[in-house]
Amino acid sequence: MKTDRIRSFIAVDVSDNSILDNISKVQVKLKESGADLKQVKPNNIHITLRFLGEISSSILEKVMEQMENITVNSFDLELREVGTFPSIKYPKIVWIGMNKGSTELGEIHEQLEPRLREIGFMPDKKGFSPHLTIARVRTGRNKRELVDILNEIRSYDFGTMRAEFLRLKRSTLTPNGPIYSTLHEVFLEPS
Repeated sequence: MKTDRIRSFIAVDVSDNSILDNISKVQVKLKESGADLKQVKPNNIHITLRFLGEISSSILEKVMEQMENITVNSFDLELREVGTFPSIKYPKIVWIGMNKGSTELGEIHEQLEPRLREIGFMPDKKGFSPHLTIARVRTGRNKRELVDILNEIRSYDFGTMRAEFLRLKRSTLTPNGPIYSTLHEVFLEPS
């Protein structure tokens, strides 16, 4: 008997319109390089705390229960700086970093990890590096132009938002890109 598996992850969504506008401006600037980019749609912008992969609905229920035990209060996220993974010389992922809030995101990740292992997840091999992905570089086309723009916008200030929710998200893959929907939401108590 085949069971339905749900591709999912735990995240903090970015829903502040002024920040999303700033991200869109930077994405337009990146596109001007002529590089071969797949940009993240504004409604899909988030900070991934833990990718869970394809899991059964029974495991999903356990993840929801564990999320309820997170004891981090709401906090400010100051989104600043544009960078790339693995490096500026070989850009594959274009990301935005955090000046403020990365400590709290790290605390959430540290609380999640042992709880997820308790219910059968393997340790997160990649470790945790707080960032939000805004584009993926598909080929080396116009790499030099892209790097020039990245250097120009490196310390861009996107703004500050309040992180008030931890969300379990479903990722449905489609030919037009992923569609994310919220399966469970945990309110972070005001600080």
